[in-house]
Amino acid sequence: MDKIAVVGDYDSIYGFAALGLHTFPVEKAEEAEKLLKRLTESGYGIIYITEELAANAHEVLEKYEEVLSPAIILIPGIKGNTGAGIQGVHASVEKAVGSDILFRDK
Repeated sequence: MDKIAVVGDYDSIYGFAALGLHTFPVEKAEEAEKLLKRLTESGYGIIYITEELAANAHEVLEKYEEVLSPAIILIPGIKGNTGAGIQGVHASVEKAVGSDILFRDK
């Protein structure tokens, strides 16, 4: 079984440790980029990262968009939901299925 990591500011991620996930508190995008590289090389198959941090670390995240592992999933932080995580899931489902299954009026 792959290891699961959670990356973000401390206040947003500390609760995930109670679930048995490995938490990695970082404050700056540069730290997150280096950490993401290290986590992928260390066998983490799923990496959750806060939306706010991911918005500033997009260069590294683009590298992993087309690979199966690790799955990098955006989650809201304590400052709120930006909608980036939901958009990412929606785009992935649309790509996998071949169409927009929600049929939202735009």
